[in-house]
Amino acid sequence: MATEMQRFGTSEDDDEDMGLGVKEEDENDSIEENNTTSIMMGVDGGLASSSNGNRFQQHQQFQELQTPQAGARRCRPLEEKERTKIRERQRRAVTAKILAGLRRHGNYNLRVRADINDVIAALAREAGWVVLPDGTTFPARSQGTRPAGGGTSTTALTSTSSDMPMEQTPPISLRGICSDYKSPVEYNAGHMKGVFVPSSSPYDVSSSARSQTSAMGGDGGAAENHPLIGGSMDSVENKMVANIPQKLQERDFVGTPYIPVYVMLPLGVINMKCELVDPDSLVKQLRVLKSINVDGAMVDCWWGIVEAHSPQEYNWSGYKRLFQIIRELKLKLQVVMSFHECGGNIGDDVCIPLPHWVAEIGRANPDIFFTDREGRRNPECLSWGIDKERVLRGRTAVEVYFDYMRSFRVEFDEFFEDGIISMIEIGLGPCGELRYPSNPVKHGWRYPGVGEFQCYDQYLLKSLRKAAETRGHSFWAHGPDNAGSYNSRPHETGFFCEGGDYDGYYGRFFLNWYSQVLVDHADHVLYLAKLAFEGTCIAAKLSGNHWWYKTTSHAAELTAGFYNPSNRDGYAAIMAMLKKHDAAINFTCAEWGMLDQHVGFSEALADPEGLAWQVLNAAWDVCIQVASENAIPCHDREGYSNILLRAKPLNDPDGRHFCAFTYLRLGPLLMESHNFVEFERFVKRMHGEAVLDLIS
Repeated sequence: MATEMQRFGTSEDDDEDMGLGVKEEDENDSIEENNTTSIMMGVDGGLASSSNGNRFQQHQQFQELQTPQAGARRCRPLEEKERTKIRERQRRAVTAKILAGLRRHGNYNLRVRADINDVIAALAREAGWVVLPDGTTFPARSQGTRPAGGGTSTTALTSTSSDMPMEQTPPISLRGICSDYKSPVEYNAGHMKGVFVPSSSPYDVSSSARSQTSAMGGDGGAAENHPLIGGSMDSVENKMVANIPQKLQERDFVGTPYIPVYVMLPLGVINMKCELVDPDSLVKQLRVLKSINVDGAMVDCWWGIVEAHSPQEYNWSGYKRLFQIIRELKLKLQVVMSFHECGGNIGDDVCIPLPHWVAEIGRANPDIFFTDREGRRNPECLSWGIDKERVLRGRTAVEVYFDYMRSFRVEFDEFFEDGIISMIEIGLGPCGELRYPSNPVKHGWRYPGVGEFQCYDQYLLKSLRKAAETRGHSFWAHGPDNAGSYNSRPHETGFFCEGGDYDGYYGRFFLNWYSQVLVDHADHVLYLAKLAFEGTCIAAKLSGNHWWYKTTSHAAELTAGFYNPSNRDGYAAIMAMLKKHDAAINFTCAEWGMLDQHVGFSEALADPEGLAWQVLNAAWDVCIQVASENAIPCHDREGYSNILLRAKPLNDPDGRHFCAFTYLRLGPLLMESHNFVEFERFVKRMHGEAVLDLIS
């Protein structure tokens, strides 16, 4: 039993701290008491209608049931009692974490020994309801007006409970339209983080959206047609398809904050000789973008091009010409310090490897690259294990990065002084993102595999051994041996499955170390970037590993270096580190609402929107600026509307919004007339300007 208690991370001493005040034996006692009461009632009833002889026999039976021997027979086996205790402690631990999160992030004034009733009451009051001390609950406004929280009165819920259980059938506004509704099966698969999720899009047809628009769900907003307000769900279901409007209403963004829009230039705009490719066509396209008030362009400065042949010999010639064109057109620049290779990933249409001299070192010492459990090397970027190892011709990896950034700052000083360069994004891993290369396509990974841990080069293993010895458990100096392979599912592994080793003593140690290496790498590089680009905004790119987010382990995030299972906030430490360097984040999951259209989405128990709001709230809570870009191609109005609704959250109490948005990417498809018209419309709305064809 002690082992089981340790596994759940609780102890006997924790019970009082959680403030729940529930004894394990209460359930057993109440069962026995109920049994006794029912027996007494049965006996008394018999006494009132039977003869004296029968009355005596029944009374004798009742007395026998009161003996210790009978009580022993009624008690459940000891093992079952112990299991009940463990389940109760686990439930208390979850409740305690919910209360702690609400106190810390939601400013809820919950007492130390708050129970679930206090939590429900606090949330109801937050949603605009009145909760009396005796538990009576009703809307703060009149019965005819539905509260902002999207709920109904308790009377309405009671009147329909027999026909339509709330947990099984969502309201029409959520069925077939809104991606936020989750069935009980989906919720049981994992617990979503408690974060602020603003009023959703008009495509979600949430209650708050209905307060601004009409007839979104085909019921005209009438209470008599709503299944939760006295209506019939059968009649609603029969009319669902017919009543969904052909054109969905759009939110008006006139007067909303101005969000700059940048366009990512093609990956091959600079060739391997550091020459600008087809400058005349590029100038024409940039002029067209300027004509619709696009703010600027984003471009990768590839390490494999600039420092290709020899250490500290930099060739910036192609970038100089490109930057001059950008300045002449009075556009701004976002520049990416790309310390990774290009090619082999989704969307890569060119091949730009790491510098030749780095590849030569890698052939002699392949441990400079990330390595999986099978010993396969990934030359996409350098292992973080050599950040402070002098294995690159006498320099450490962070020194190489710093020299490169300092050379760029000196070479393009005039563009910094003139304010042409508005942001520098620092590449921190594969695809320029802060993560481990845990899901490489070149090694056979396919969505939605959990990926693999990438810590088996000699330098990271040395760091792991040192951490294990410091902890006093040198036998922990190894990676998990039951974490499956690239394309495993969490339930197929002993490490990621429900109640798996990821939450045991060794698992917690390993994941703490693995994620801390990620944070330390970003900390070291951003510290030097801040020195090199003093006075200019720097940013780190964060990916959205959203598959398996609805499971308890969040396996895809764990292998990528984000220690973010359902019982832990894996992004707070990252945001604290970014805050220390005044760095922004560029989050690459802006069109979350569209991703549920992908094949296999539900099978992967993915939740891109849940993950995105967790990351955004973690950043905004410490006042970090958030930029974003689309992760998949977008050319239609619905996709743009999804981006807009995330960029400018409706009813955010602090008025938070993206600081910039980058569109991926400039090319012939974007310049097609029908696509470009929609893009121009999108830019205007991001700028808070009026559009003539708004559907209202």
